[in-house]
Order: sequence, then C-alpha cells, then structure tokens
Amino acid sequence: MKRSINQSPNYSKKTRSKNKVKYIIIHYTGMQSEIESFKRLTELESGVSCHYLINRKGVTTKIIEANRVAWHAGKSKWKNIKNLNENSIGIELVNKGHDYGYQNFSHKQIKSLIILCRNLKKKFKIRKENFLGHSDIAPLRKMDPGEKFPWKKLSKYSLGIWHSKMKKKYLGMLYNKKYEKVFFKNLHKIGYRYFNITKRRSSDKLVIRAFQQRYLPKRVSGKIDQKTFEICHFLAN
Repeated sequence: MKRSINQSPNYSKKTRSKNKVKYIIIHYTGMQSEIESFKRLTELESGVSCHYLINRKGVTTKIIEANRVAWHAGKSKWKNIKNLNENSIGIELVNKGHDYGYQNFSHKQIKSLIILCRNLKKKFKIRKENFLGHSDIAPLRKMDPGEKFPWKKLSKYSLGIWHSKMKKKYLGMLYNKKYEKVFFKNLHKIGYRYFNITKRRSSDKLVIRAFQQRYLPKRVSGKIDQKTFEICHFLAN
C-alpha cells in the first residue's frame, strides 16, 4: 500500500537545515498492531509522530520528511541538549512493547533499520555515539526500544557504541558504595541525565535500568553491580 509523505499533521511546519540533525532516536511503537500504531502516528489528536516506521516485515514507511521536526522524543535530555525533537530523526519499530507482550525484533525489521540508519548517517554526517534509544534520553518515563533491541549488532555497523573491547582496558577496582559517585560521573559523561551526581534519588534506578537495557540486556535490575560499573567506566573513558 502506497502512502504519501508528511501524512501526519504532527510536525513543525518550519523546515530545518541538514546540520541541525545530530541524533537518530530509535523507538518501539508499544501498541497492539501496526494499524493501530500507524493511526496514532498520523492522527492529529495523538500529538505524536516520527520520521520513519518499520514494520515486522521490514517495510519502511516515511511518515515525515527529515527536514521537518517530528514529535517523537517528547520531554528529553542528552548531554547539553533538552527536548531532542529539534535535533533528531525518530524511527519507530513495530513492536507490542512491554505493556502488550514485548517481542523480539524481526530479522527483516533490523536489516531494514540498518540500511536506513547507514543512509541517514552518511547523509547527515551523524556520529556513531549519537544513535540513541528513547529510554536513553527519557529514562524516567520510557523503556523503548528495550532490552531485546540488538545494539551490539548495530554497533558493528558504527550505529551506536558498544563495549566489546573492554577486556583491553582493566578497570582495577571492585565496585562498592564508595564508588557510587564515580559511576554516576561516568554516566553523566556518556550523556545520561535526570539524576544528581552526588545526591541519590529513588528514580535513579530507572536511569540505571535504561543503561542496563542497552549495554547489559540480560541483567536489567536497576541496581549497580560490578559488570554495570565496569561497562559504564569503559564507555566514559
């Protein structure tokens, strides 16, 4: 089925220059069907949209042109940037998400995503560390794309960073409470926000969880353990 471009009314009408685009933000739709997801991304009442939608068969639909600001990131922070819509391209992957029966992303879906991201990276000269998940930039309210998303695979195409060379750089310290501040300093250095480096809050576990979903997907606890500490230290230094 052919669909027209800029078919969602939920975008900023003013165009942006190429050099404004610095980030790619990956989401899952978190709805029960592709039809439902497409409807939400294109109806005025929802107030949300994205630039691209990739279904489970790997079909990529352009919803909004990349030179327009889509409304996909919402309230968000990464490094010194707030509300990343202005500086990013949003890609939605059809997946029921954690609320409706979280699925593995299909092979065809990820293959199409890699092709799309490589093209966007080249076109907009996007740095590999600027491929992010929605939970990276909004960890207190979002979990997507979640622990089943293959960040390690994407990193092999320089679409995101990973920690595969960590063994070459020995950390040299065992994690305990006295190194808690070191962990959060490193987390801040990587780009995560929504926490205080020196003062702990109950919401910190959501930030730790977001980090683990991406870099330690088999051990998502929201608690700092030795492996989480080492990975964070490696990525920040």
